[in-house]
Amino acid sequence: MKTLHMTAFLLVVVGALNWGLVGLFDFNLVATLLGAWPMIERTVYILVGVSAVYVLMTHKSTCKVCS
Repeated sequence: MKTLHMTAFLLVVVGALNWGLVGLFDFNLVATLLGAWPMIERTVYILVGVSAVYVLMTHKSTCKVCS
């Protein structure tokens, strides 16, 4: 379960950093790295979204600050 949590957390961080770069500099890191493979790029976006939902749903039980 810890591996799933850490993977989801990492993907949420990647998504957040990517949106920060888009907002600040109009630079999409995921598209830059994976633009040649649109299906993989789309898969990364889907995984980031699913990870965000997972982290949101499990945050209260895994966070030492919130519990």
